[in-house]
Amino acid sequence: MKENRDKKSNENIKWFIEVFIITFILSLFFSYISTTAINDIPMVPAIFILLAVIAVGIIFDIVGVAVTVAGEEEFHAKASKKISGAKTAVKLIRNSSIVANICADVIGDICGVLSGAISAIIAMKITESYQISFPIQFLISALVASLTVGGKALGKGFAKSKSGSIVWIVSKIIKPFYKEKKEEKNK
Repeated sequence: MKENRDKKSNENIKWFIEVFIITFILSLFFSYISTTAINDIPMVPAIFILLAVIAVGIIFDIVGVAVTVAGEEEFHAKASKKISGAKTAVKLIRNSSIVANICADVIGDICGVLSGAISAIIAMKITESYQISFPIQFLISALVASLTVGGKALGKGFAKSKSGSIVWIVSKIIKPFYKEKKEEKNK
């Protein structure tokens, strides 16, 4: 029993370190690229990029929720009929805590950081362009937070009601990048 707890504890520590490193590198990379790029483009495209980042965060949150609530049963039936992507869907559901962590936490939080950085740059652009003395960053930050939280709230309900369909779509998208193991034939 103690060995199992120690093994589980070591797996959790390993997972924490992996997620920490991946998140740090991705966040650093995307923050640098987006804020550098946003500085050099006009305000309207910057706003569209901000909306796209918010949408990506919401979409990945939806996927994270869908994977945690979807059932394997319908995908087992598809896998028995050898329908492409069914095994990938089962694997997603069986690893739902990891998938949800990556989708909702890693990608979702990176999108949150990016949207905050991009909104700050847009606020500076608006302040400079229209000579506004009011600290508009507060309004823009509140609007971005409201869009993000509101979008995720709507998305959670959608993810719960359409979890099987969402997992199926995701499995079809990632299938080309994920090699399904072939079942061993009986000897």
